[in-house]
Amino acid sequence: MKASAEVPELKSVPSTVADGLLTQSLLRLVLTERKHLKTTIRLVCCAALFAGMISAQTTKSARTQKAAPAAKESAVTTITVRRPSMEMLNSFMHHMFGYDPMIKWKVESVRPSEVPGITEVVVTFGEPPQQRTAFYVGSDLEHAFIGQIIPFGADPFGPVRNKLAAEAKGAVQGSASAPVEIVEFSDFECPHCKKAQPKLEQLMNESPNARLVFENFPLSNIHKWADLAADYADCIARSNPDKFWKFFHSVFDQQEQITDQTAAAKLSALATDAGVDATATSTCANSAETKARVNQQYELGVSVGVNATPTLFLNGRKIENVNDTPIEVLKQMVDFEASESQKK
Repeated sequence: MKASAEVPELKSVPSTVADGLLTQSLLRLVLTERKHLKTTIRLVCCAALFAGMISAQTTKSARTQKAAPAAKESAVTTITVRRPSMEMLNSFMHHMFGYDPMIKWKVESVRPSEVPGITEVVVTFGEPPQQRTAFYVGSDLEHAFIGQIIPFGADPFGPVRNKLAAEAKGAVQGSASAPVEIVEFSDFECPHCKKAQPKLEQLMNESPNARLVFENFPLSNIHKWADLAADYADCIARSNPDKFWKFFHSVFDQQEQITDQTAAAKLSALATDAGVDATATSTCANSAETKARVNQQYELGVSVGVNATPTLFLNGRKIENVNDTPIEVLKQMVDFEASESQKK
């Protein structure tokens, strides 16, 4: 079901930004995949090489831009949008990592990013996949960068805030009249999502001005039972919304005990424990209509730039590093957004 997680001139991204993002991502990988030490080391090398490539290209780009003559104000630049082919991407990856036959990669998705003229490419490393890395390719098909694309403008989070307010229709925790909407895109099999739940629960308990909307974003390329869990969750949220959060917490609590082989039976048992009809929920979860709804949630996430879980949007502000963001900072953001809403 799932590909990942898009004509301004391609901007250079400081190597420190790319390095920081990669370091943060790889730290999570090291902590969760210690038993795959050799694979982890290779993945670290892969990402480090990416960062090195970007650093070199950034320096070259900066020198080129500095030496270029100023454009005339009356000049109109027409940029032809070109996308890298799968053949080109695989050739790029082969030249980057082909020296080590133990490094396994797969191009998971290629799609326009939220910036016109820039293509987002998501690559998985490992077999089975253990790490997902996104990078971006310019229309010239000669430059790429790693980093986070952030919105810009007088109200930078407005477009995403409005889109999610209109289209995010998942289970809700908190008052419908709360001025701050937090939308969580999550995967029930994702260990980082499980780790984030106590912090989010604390945030909601201590932030009466916020409501939380849950949207499914199962990463089925790396999580084999995430799709089925999302299907069960969608059915319970629609038929028994008051029972959803009990099911939600129980799945995360039992995450390590669920496997691809036992998922159907385990999820049915957890549905029963939550107080819903497990047989009806199973039938609903396996229906084409439910799978289409879950896919719509996934595509909604992709459309606003989600390519990893968990990802939050706090009144449209994207927060990817949930587990590394102090609860005090999240509460400050909620209070700030609540005060801003009073000015409108």
